[in-house]
Amino acid sequence: MRAAFDAFLPFTEGIVDSGALETARDAIHDADDAHGGQRVRTVFISDIHLGTPGCQAHALLDFLKDHPCDNLYLVGDIVDGWQLRKRWFWPQAHNDVVQKLLRAARKGCRVIYVPGNHDEFARDFAGNHFGGIEVRNEAVHVTADGRSLWVIHGDYFDGVIQCAKWLAYLGDNLYEFTLRLNRHLNHMRSRLGLPYWSLSAYLKQKVKKALNYVTDFEAAVAHEAKRRGHDGVVCGHIHRAEMRMIDGVLYCNDGDWVESRSALVEHFDGRLELLSWSEGQDPIRLEQPATALQKEHA
Repeated sequence: MRAAFDAFLPFTEGIVDSGALETARDAIHDADDAHGGQRVRTVFISDIHLGTPGCQAHALLDFLKDHPCDNLYLVGDIVDGWQLRKRWFWPQAHNDVVQKLLRAARKGCRVIYVPGNHDEFARDFAGNHFGGIEVRNEAVHVTADGRSLWVIHGDYFDGVIQCAKWLAYLGDNLYEFTLRLNRHLNHMRSRLGLPYWSLSAYLKQKVKKALNYVTDFEAAVAHEAKRRGHDGVVCGHIHRAEMRMIDGVLYCNDGDWVESRSALVEHFDGRLELLSWSEGQDPIRLEQPATALQKEHA
């Protein structure tokens, strides 16, 4: 849906036409962002789903402020064209996320946008730059310690998406219902002083077919990365943060910003870590560093 992608264009025009104003704005935001965050070499995030009530934009903004980086990969489903086509939802916090990404690109961060199935309209723009953001259908990232990581969203390995798109739309509607229920539950939990809890993640863990689907997806992605000669793969799509070795290939899924609020980060020595973010708390490490994983399987 090309119209949804046009939501980015008003912001990019301002970058070119009013450089002095943007410089002044950047100075203000720099002061706001400077609160002792940990700089990393690379951040991978996906499945933000801007344009939906489930998008946890405020948490993402806090995470990005706390983790400035040299390279930022947007691994698909950044904008949810499926939901925007049915109902327009675009609050200020979603604008702020877009501005944050554009500002990072202006300040020298390399930002690579690899569209997914919910923002597949952006695939028509592969090879172009918008406000300094590169659009690619896939990418290859080389870590500081020399490993080659294939970066894709992952929907090409989803049989439902490729063979029965109508079923994918149905599943998306059911998923949105689960997220709405999840928001109400967590509103009550917060009033009781209880931490955030993901209903849909819990259901995925309990349903055997869902677990089989995830396992098959992970194996297929890792197999293709190995066939292409890469050391690992970074993807999203299934909203399940994971980092493990599969048949000699490092499989990394950076999770999402609807449920798990997770990201994959690369440190300056090449170490990879999965982090989960909660406001007001230190990031939670979801997996051991990837260098340790590789040593176990060497």
